[in-house]
Amino acid sequence: MAITPAQVFAALLSDQERSKRCGSERCLLKSPAPSSSPAGEREVQVSASAEVSAPPNRARLCVLVGSRKEAAAAVKSSVNRRLDYIVQSVRAHGVREDSVTVTKDFRRVENAFQMEAEVCIIFSDFGKMENLCNLLVEKLDSSVVVGLPQFYHTTEAVETIRRQACLRAVANSRRKAFEVCRLLGQTLGKPLIVREEETKESEGLTTEAPSSDNMRSLTIQQQISNASVTVCSKVFVTFELKSKDNLKRNN
Repeated sequence: MAITPAQVFAALLSDQERSKRCGSERCLLKSPAPSSSPAGEREVQVSASAEVSAPPNRARLCVLVGSRKEAAAAVKSSVNRRLDYIVQSVRAHGVREDSVTVTKDFRRVENAFQMEAEVCIIFSDFGKMENLCNLLVEKLDSSVVVGLPQFYHTTEAVETIRRQACLRAVANSRRKAFEVCRLLGQTLGKPLIVREEETKESEGLTTEAPSSDNMRSLTIQQQISNASVTVCSKVFVTFELKSKDNLKRNN
């Protein structure tokens, strides 16, 4: 991800001194607007960026079972037997009941009865999800269809990533401002303005959406990487600028 280079603006002269200098020559250091800082305020302005990436914290897995027979009772018995085993296996892996959704569909198709049931499970522990998938494939084989997991971030997780990116950008701006002040023989003062100018978000390793065929060939770790979210935050911060001589006199 391309990040805009940091920018620094430092005003080391007072308003009166800047007015005298700008009267006879081209002035490259402009006085700050009255609304942005107090009159005569010496300041350093810094823009900085930070990037934070995080893997998904949730996965949604769907398991499908179905049967088609001439007798309705036989269809229900076949599906419910496998459905009970799936639900028991899910509970055995420590998944909460509110994270499991079961839907059933029973209908007449031509001269037979057809029933399908789908179990959707939300996982926060991806290791448990892998173990459950392996168990169902081993015990139930082709009598069930275990879908591909869908990895995603909860709303709270995305907000946390955004906050972390912004806070790191502000911390980077303070470090840069401190280095500028040390180079110029000044002392960094309190922040006067903090503004987040830009936020960029991206998902996965590439901008191309993977096809269903490509997804089936990916490992769990690759799918997690493709669902990871990256947030880049750019901030603009104005700090008060103090000279070391003034600090000595005040002390």
